[in-house]
Amino acid sequence: MPKTIVITGASDGIGAAGARRLHQNGHRVVIVGRSPEKTAKVADELGADRFLADFTSLADVRKLAADLDAAYPRIDVLVNNAGGIFGDRDKTADGFEKTLQVNHLAPFLLTNLLMGKLLAGRASVIQTSSAGARLFGKLDIDDLDNDSGYTAHRAYGTAKLENILFTKELHARYAPRGLSAAAFHPGAVATNFASGSKSFMRPIYSNPLSRLAMVSPEKGARQLVWLAETTPGTEWQSGTYYENHKPARRNNPQADDSGLGRRLWDRSAELVGLDVVIP
Repeated sequence: MPKTIVITGASDGIGAAGARRLHQNGHRVVIVGRSPEKTAKVADELGADRFLADFTSLADVRKLAADLDAAYPRIDVLVNNAGGIFGDRDKTADGFEKTLQVNHLAPFLLTNLLMGKLLAGRASVIQTSSAGARLFGKLDIDDLDNDSGYTAHRAYGTAKLENILFTKELHARYAPRGLSAAAFHPGAVATNFASGSKSFMRPIYSNPLSRLAMVSPEKGARQLVWLAETTPGTEWQSGTYYENHKPARRNNPQADDSGLGRRLWDRSAELVGLDVVIP
């Protein structure tokens, strides 16, 4: 049965590749992006609806949630794919470290603002995470803004760890009400990833020889498409982080700390000013 699938970060990379495949498979894909030109190009190619939102602005996130809620009577899948690694430590207009806000706080807020509709549709929430969570992630609940010991790759890895913790906590809180959640690592994908960063990953991703060993965006999007199309509880298990279509065999030990996941949720809700969090 065709699904209504909202994909953030769908104007480029695996988001765009996943949107194309899901559209080809007969689903109604909703394109969300930051760049007006890139977002329009992908949406027009597919004949899909499009929405613009810059995740460095929580006001944009709130408007996006309101617009999506008004536009669609049902949302079957929300893919929180937007994110990235950045350069020097920078704060958004909302006062949060940019990596934290774009990769975690914005999708956390968007998901919660759409929660009523997601629950009504027994939806799936999919997060694009990364093996960076295991390699570089180190979450300090009292320093979510990375005030201490900032590096671009540590901030990114920690944000990807937060994506996994958010996935597990979504499952813990809402699986009894029909919501499913999963996170996945797409692999090393030959995209524009890290192009605006001073991390050591920038020269790796921009090196033509390195890119030969990377997978295409189409291959990187395969798990996104698989999780969006298939049935949780049958093909995949809610609350799980996947690598290569299988539950990850290795992970950051913090990713399995349910108490840390609860504290991250409560602290995130406080930071973004959620007045009501559905119990």
